[in-house]
Amino acid sequence: MTDSRIPTVRLGDDGPEVGVQGLGCMGMSFGYGPSDGDASRATLERALELGVTLYDTADAYGAGENERFLSPFFKAHRDEVVIATKFALSIPPDEPTKRIIRNDPPYIRRAVEASLSRLGVDVIDLYYMHRRDVNVPIEETVAVMADLVREGKVKHLGLSEVTGDELRAARTVHPIAAVQSEWSLFSRDIEAGVVPTARELGVALVPYSPLGRGFLTGAFADADQDLTAGDFRRQQPRFTGGNAAANAALLDPVRTVAEAHDATLGQIALAWAQQRARVHDLPVIPIPGTRKPTRVAENAGATRIVLTEPELALLEPIADKVAGDRYADMSFTSAGRE
Repeated sequence: MTDSRIPTVRLGDDGPEVGVQGLGCMGMSFGYGPSDGDASRATLERALELGVTLYDTADAYGAGENERFLSPFFKAHRDEVVIATKFALSIPPDEPTKRIIRNDPPYIRRAVEASLSRLGVDVIDLYYMHRRDVNVPIEETVAVMADLVREGKVKHLGLSEVTGDELRAARTVHPIAAVQSEWSLFSRDIEAGVVPTARELGVALVPYSPLGRGFLTGAFADADQDLTAGDFRRQQPRFTGGNAAANAALLDPVRTVAEAHDATLGQIALAWAQQRARVHDLPVIPIPGTRKPTRVAENAGATRIVLTEPELALLEPIADKVAGDRYADMSFTSAGRE
């Protein structure tokens, strides 16, 4: 495949123009075991060369360490990149399976100032509510986020793991540029409510983990056996034990399609995610994560693969056969509240 830059798309009716594929940066300093800082920095530069302009992080990734790691790259390319970060979720270092969620106004104001400081920028391009605190009305949370836009600290607003009804309520307060949620060959629950609502309201979908956290690439078959002790995928039900074995068998049709395109498993998984834009008639900007320059080039190549209707039909049944939830606790996902 050629090494040309990827196309661009608008991030919803109210958002900026970005490459049709973004980059999830979490794994560069959090969640996926040991990482190589030099390789990650080279990956960031390579992504930009290929036209990847949306870079995704969060204050929860390594208690702010991910934002600090990305800061030099962002400052060096400030006019070329769209910075997305998030608030609302914290993970205690001594309790990696625990999630603390806060959407209250004082917390949001502290969080945005801390993120601006760590990132070393004057304004955040896309600011997400990372997770929903059901004890705080979403209209109240979005009202504070809207204040941040008026104050010039944030340009555009996003929501992560919200239901269709929550998105609709948020949109009554302020335009929402993007909804981020897990969406892949293995995870399609958002298609019932979130996707049609986003299409109706002119909101873009930003799928995270479009590669099934690496499982869809064949990079590992059983988290307990193949991944290091600090890798958070060992906490996810679908990647261990009997679930992992059952799910590994589901990759066979992905291999069949990959062979037909002389492509990798990961490229087919990403091509499927990219084509959700045409299938559902809304902007879709997947944010696969990687720490290797060669892999980011491979991922970008997936934007040039067009799957045929018979190939899409072959892949269609996979999600319904997946064993295990995507998180041990689904209560803080949109699927847990639909």
